[in-house]
Amino acid sequence: MSAQPAPDLLEPELKEVARLLSAASDVTLFAHINPDADALGSALALGMALRRGGCAVRVSFGFPDVPPRSLRDLDPEGLVVPAAEVPAAVPLLVVCDSGSLQRLGGLADRVAATVAAGGEVVVIDHHVSNTRYGTRHLVDETAEATVLLVLRLLDELGAPLDLPMARCLYAGLVTDTRNFRHAGARTHAAAARLLEAGVDPEATTRPLLDTHPFGWLSMLSSVLGRAQLEPAAARGLGLVHATVRLTDAREVGSEEVDSVIDLVRTSEEADVAAVLKETADGRWSVSLRSDGALDVGLAAADCGGGGHRLAAGFTAAGSAEDVLAMLRAALRRAPLLR
Repeated sequence: MSAQPAPDLLEPELKEVARLLSAASDVTLFAHINPDADALGSALALGMALRRGGCAVRVSFGFPDVPPRSLRDLDPEGLVVPAAEVPAAVPLLVVCDSGSLQRLGGLADRVAATVAAGGEVVVIDHHVSNTRYGTRHLVDETAEATVLLVLRLLDELGAPLDLPMARCLYAGLVTDTRNFRHAGARTHAAAARLLEAGVDPEATTRPLLDTHPFGWLSMLSSVLGRAQLEPAAARGLGLVHATVRLTDAREVGSEEVDSVIDLVRTSEEADVAAVLKETADGRWSVSLRSDGALDVGLAAADCGGGGHRLAAGFTAAGSAEDVLAMLRAALRRAPLLR
């Protein structure tokens, strides 16, 4: 007897979310603060599909006021609006790639206001740490990127996949899988669909991964020159860390600062990499990466944040050494993955 395929546990919720969106005449879509290509690409691709169906659409995020430079070409139709222009309560809110309310920054209050006014809040996400803060949840922690869930939703809606939508989805896919390093067969098949829709991979990827202002080089020189290696940390697997202070980042944008972790993590002597990014005096945003031996998602959760097993983060207050001490302790408690 042939084995029966495993049931698709996401299918009932997928159909219900598609039903809600099909009946909607006004939809607001949120990405998380400092949106990346997966968050903003997800919101824009779905927003474009809804607009083509006659729906009024707005896309926004809590900070900053405009999209990062590398993502602006993903919005040729001007769907993005400043957070200040988002109504206090909306009839239908879709939140993309945000595992918790805290990731929405100043727009977090719109979630409670929307629910209080009788509206629906749909959360589409792939983070294992998602706190299920909406009224509907299209969450699959096995998906490599939120754009993959949006692609499934577009199929359920019967929305044609045009080039602008495909570019948004491809941007999220290529960045969240680290250029397909963490992509399975189904993800590669999804990428093939996007290429067949007309996506130029070089033209789409270059602004996201290979283009920076000249000041980025100076920032890297300063920050990487102070990087430290702690071989005994992270349960003996090694921790490499760097700190980006406000003075280091004054000539570059947040996306240049966010790129530092991808260089720090290349140190072969450490399984865990961390970058402390100063956001204000005594305030820090910390990015964590693992090469696969330690669960940094649970370490980040231990520090009040969250994310995936191999990529996570948290925010903290205090001195850089205070934050590092908290991180070292969390890494000592984090479980091994192999």
